[in-house]
Amino acid sequence: HGGHGGHGGGRLGFTAVPPNTDDKVTVPEGYQTAPVVRWGDPVLPDAPAFDFENQSADAQAKQFGYNNDYVTFFPLGGHRGLLWVNHEYTDESLMFRGYTDGGAATEEQIRIALAAHGGSVVEIERVGGTGQWRLVTKGRRRYNRRITALTPMRFTGPAAGGDLLKTAADPAGTTPIGMLNNCAGGTTPWGTVLSGEENFNQYFVNGNGVPEAQKPYLSRYGVSPTTGVPSGNRRFDRVEERFDLAKHPNEVNRFGWIVEIDPFDPTSTPIKRTALGRLAHEGATTTLARDGRVVAYMGDDSRFEYVYKFVSKRRYIPGFDRHNRTLLDEGTLYVAKFTGDSPAKEIDGSGKLPSDGSFDGSGQWIPLVTGGISHVPGMTAQEVLVYTRIAADKVGATKMDRPEDVERNPVTGGVYVALTNNSNRTPAQVDEANPRPANKHGHILEITERRNDAAATTFSWSLPLVCGDPSDPTTYFAGFDKTKVSPISCPDNVAFDGDGNLWISTDGNRLGAHDGLFVMPVRGPERGHLKQFLSVPVGAETCGPLVSPDQRSVFTAIQHPGETDGATPEAPSRDWP
Repeated sequence: HGGHGGHGGGRLGFTAVPPNTDDKVTVPEGYQTAPVVRWGDPVLPDAPAFDFENQSADAQAKQFGYNNDYVTFFPLGGHRGLLWVNHEYTDESLMFRGYTDGGAATEEQIRIALAAHGGSVVEIERVGGTGQWRLVTKGRRRYNRRITALTPMRFTGPAAGGDLLKTAADPAGTTPIGMLNNCAGGTTPWGTVLSGEENFNQYFVNGNGVPEAQKPYLSRYGVSPTTGVPSGNRRFDRVEERFDLAKHPNEVNRFGWIVEIDPFDPTSTPIKRTALGRLAHEGATTTLARDGRVVAYMGDDSRFEYVYKFVSKRRYIPGFDRHNRTLLDEGTLYVAKFTGDSPAKEIDGSGKLPSDGSFDGSGQWIPLVTGGISHVPGMTAQEVLVYTRIAADKVGATKMDRPEDVERNPVTGGVYVALTNNSNRTPAQVDEANPRPANKHGHILEITERRNDAAATTFSWSLPLVCGDPSDPTTYFAGFDKTKVSPISCPDNVAFDGDGNLWISTDGNRLGAHDGLFVMPVRGPERGHLKQFLSVPVGAETCGPLVSPDQRSVFTAIQHPGETDGATPEAPSRDWP
C-alpha cells in the first residue's frame, strides 16, 4: 500500500512508474497486481471450462466476454461484491486461428463474436484481509449474468415506439435485440449500471442500399452510404440479417443508446433509455442536482463531436426504486457550448497560454429536447433523440477533440471531460477549449457549474491538463513544476478516489511508451502533480478504472493486450498474461 492524500487533496505517497514498453502490468513499489477475471472465465455456474481450440457460441454466452472496458462494483456486504464489466468489441484475428475476415469466417465464429460482446455481472470476493479480489467460482452465484449482442431489450422514453425505431421484426419499435460496442458507463444512485454503446456503426453492411433520404443520417453516424461491405467488417449479417441495412434500414437506429442494466436481477430486461439521445456514447455518469434531480453527463467519442448532459424532470427519492427507475425517461437533454475569454489572436495554436494565464472561459448548456418537445427548429423530438448529432450541429454546440469520459468529482463537484486527441483539427479550427491544432496527445477540461449545481445551464471552464511530454512547451499541468510530473498522452477514462484526486487512463499513447493509469490532485499545492500509477502490456489500452470505496484496490481493465499489426495466435506480439 502506498499512502494517499487526506481530504485536502494532499500528496500521493507512491513513486511514479516510469514510462516503459515492458510486456507486463507495472505498478509502484509497495503495490501488487493480480488478475480478477479474464476472457473465457466462467460467469454462469454451468459454464464449461474455456477451451481456446474448441470455442462455441453456447459456451461463450456463459463465459466472460472479450475486451473489457467500463468496470463498476456493487458491495454485497462482508468481503464480497458484484463486478460489472463492459465487453466492448471482438478481435477475431486474435480469438481464432487462421482468421482472415468476416466473409470467410465460419458461422459459428460469428456467433461466438456476437456472444462475446455486451457485458458481465460476476460475483467476486476478497482474498483474506488483503486488497486483492478474485472471481467466485463455487456456489450459487445467483446474480451472475451475461448480456450479449443477442439479449432481448426494450426501449423506453420519448423515442420508443417511434417510426425511426421500427423494423420488420419489431413493428412496434420497442424491443431491440442486444447491445454493441459498449465502452464506458456509469452507476445510478439506485444501484443499476448505465452502459454506453459507442462505435456501433462498424457492424453494419450495405449502407448503399438504404433509401436516399436516409443516407445523410447514416453518414453523420459513420456508416458509409456508398459502400456495400466495408473492409474488415465482421459480417454479423451472415447470421443475423438485421445487420444488412439494405433489408433493414432502421436497425442501425436501434444502437447508440445508453443501456440500463439491473445487476441484482438476472431476469430483468435491459433498457435502452432514448431520452439520453443517440450518439457514440463513451458512457453516462450520474450525479444529483441540488434539488435532487438526476443528472447524466455524456461524451460522444469521435473527432469534432460534442459534450452532453441530461437532467431529469423529477427528483430522486432514496429507497423508492419504482419511482427512481423512471427518472431517466423524462427530462431535458442539453449540449455544451464553450466560449473562451481571451482575444482570438492569443489562441494561436502555439500552445502558449493567453495573457490571463490559462485556457478558460464560460459556457452554456443548450437545450435540445424536453420530453416530447423539441427545441431544435425543423426537428421533431423523436428526430432530436435518434439523430442527436445533427440536432447539436444545428444549435451551434462546440466541436471537441474526441470527448470521451465525463465525470463529476464527488468531493469538489467539478466536472471533468477527457478529450483524447484530434489529429484533424487545423490551425484555423483551434479555439480556447481546443487550443492545439493536430492535437496528438489530448487534454482534460474542467467545468465548474453555476452555484456548483449539476442542473445549472451555465458554467465556467478551464483546461487543467494539456497532455504530452512535459518538456514540450505546448503542455500544461495546472501550473505545477513540469520537471516533476509524468508524461501522459491520450486521456480516455477518468475516475475519482475518495479524496477527489483525478485518475486518468490512456488509450493510444503517442509518446513511444505503453498506455497507463495516472493520478493527479485537482486542488491544493499538489494540483497538477500528475504521476503514473500503472502501465499496461504490449498492445493494450487502459480502461476501467475504479478505485474501491475503501481505497485499498484499483480495478483496471487491460483491454486488447497484444493487439498489434499482424499479431495472430500463431505469432503473438506479447506473452502477458
